[in-house]
Amino acid sequence: MSPHVQWITLLWMLFSGAAMGLAYDSYRVLAGQLRFPRWSQHVLDLIYWIAAALFIFRMLYVNNYGQLRFYVFVGIILGVWIYFLLWSVITRRFVVMLIQVAKRLLSTLMTMFRMLLWNPIKGILNLLKGLFKVLWKLIMFLLRIVLRCLLPFWSLLKWMLGPVTSRLRMPVWVKRFTDKVIKAWKRWF
Repeated sequence: MSPHVQWITLLWMLFSGAAMGLAYDSYRVLAGQLRFPRWSQHVLDLIYWIAAALFIFRMLYVNNYGQLRFYVFVGIILGVWIYFLLWSVITRRFVVMLIQVAKRLLSTLMTMFRMLLWNPIKGILNLLKGLFKVLWKLIMFLLRIVLRCLLPFWSLLKWMLGPVTSRLRMPVWVKRFTDKVIKAWKRWF
């Protein structure tokens, strides 16, 4: 392998180490801000290290066909060290700022959703419910008035058909059904 390829590989490993540090800081800040359950941190750590290993080996394969040499480890360690020395604090602050902006944006979107969609729909449904109640009460009131007006005619009809109906026997199921209807009618009216 030529020295040119070795220097390019070293530079890519420096970059890869810095990228690992960036990903680690971002992951740690996100885990702290989003408060993942304690048991999930171990799983997330494992996922991070698997992804980091795959990333490093992919970069290594692309740059020098996967040849693992001592300078590869030196490049990764130097990249991580330089990143944590120069960029770690800035990255953490930036990720915290991004999380706060995302929370504010989400809060604003939720407020807009409530104000523009949810509250009007809820108000319309409450209005329709109120109108239905008023309409139902009006119909029941009018029905009571009509029934009270028809009560004398019903009594007259019952008196006139009394001799005929007294000789007829109603089946038991008709009697039960009429009793249920009368109970429901009395409960409603």
